[in-house]
Amino acid sequence: MTAVPRIVLASASPRRADILRQIGLRPEVAPADVDETYLPGETPEGHVERLARAKAERVARRSQGALVVGGDTVVVLQGEVLSKPADEADARAMLERLAGRAHEVLSGVALAGPHGTVSAVARTRVWMRPFDAATAAAYVATGEPLDKAGAYGIQGAGAALVERIDGDYYSVVGFPVVAFLGLLERAGWRFVFGAPARLDPV
Repeated sequence: MTAVPRIVLASASPRRADILRQIGLRPEVAPADVDETYLPGETPEGHVERLARAKAERVARRSQGALVVGGDTVVVLQGEVLSKPADEADARAMLERLAGRAHEVLSGVALAGPHGTVSAVARTRVWMRPFDAATAAAYVATGEPLDKAGAYGIQGAGAALVERIDGDYYSVVGFPVVAFLGLLERAGWRFVFGAPARLDPV
């Protein structure tokens, strides 16, 4: 019988861990410290995929036999990347720019292990409802936006700012589930529902 591999999440993001647990997996958490500086000429899509791979591969080197998951997410407004806000004023400015407009969320995910490394990028379009500066300030005052790319969390109170999306909701949260399941199959494993869920060899 093939041994079921350990799942290790190379991220400190509680949201990514929560999503893995939500679908029934029990990840170990081992954050990876990687330089997130953009390379010259690097696109946002290339950036999130490279960082997801770098995080997964770094932790895989010390987690022999495990399947190590890495991820990275950015918000892109008209070609400009909106990272995590530097402070409350930056968060308010980001939100005021996003109000009443569409933007893209790019989530890179990678899976490293005995199979090597496979990766993918999920792209989701998000439309924000129109709102004023006072609404942005009130949301920032909750503290929720300060550690999130684009200064909002769709899974929290920020849901009240989002009009609609086209794509994977979980990609906007920070972990594209469908893309991850595809990577598992490319690595030779099939997700099977259960409590807990399990991985069977393909």
